[in-house]
Amino acid sequence: MKKITGIALALALVTVPAGQALAGWKLVSPAKPTTIGKTSLSVTAGEEWNRNTYRPIKKSELWTLDGVGLNELYFVTGLIAGEPLYRELDKKNKPLPKLGKAMQLTDIPDFFESSQRVALNTSLFQLSGTEPIKFAGVDGVRFTYEYAVQGNPMKYKGVAQASLLKGQLYLISFTAPAIHFYDRDRARAEAIMASAKH
Repeated sequence: MKKITGIALALALVTVPAGQALAGWKLVSPAKPTTIGKTSLSVTAGEEWNRNTYRPIKKSELWTLDGVGLNELYFVTGLIAGEPLYRELDKKNKPLPKLGKAMQLTDIPDFFESSQRVALNTSLFQLSGTEPIKFAGVDGVRFTYEYAVQGNPMKYKGVAQASLLKGQLYLISFTAPAIHFYDRDRARAEAIMASAKH
């Protein structure tokens, strides 16, 4: 399976059958905590997800049920000031936004949006809702979004939850096609977000 970077986070249509891990993927055991990366953050899945052994950035993980173009959970753990949300593909001409030192919870949705616009090379991205929540036991933010990518007729929707702990960003986003997959899998993804603990 090819490495998944940048635009491929939303556009790769690699199919991974539910309940079956392919080369480069491992199954997440349901009903028991799974530690994300080398951090204290853990989540509990209600069913088997496929966990990519390749990390888009050092402090991230990618999970899917059916393939990253169909249902994608993206975890970011312990991102510090000066680091981007995704891997830089064209640092000179299209640099990704970096996490700011003075970033507040209310800034996270805009940081996510601007990162997505660059990573996906699209202007067709909009936030559709934002609200304060508790995430992984601390104050956090929940936001929804939708987008399309030029040249691709598929429309995508997503929901994310995030918090700042000691100045570090922790985020889980779920993205899927607006047709069928988003509505089918959103509750499963949000249950994982709700299970997050430090």
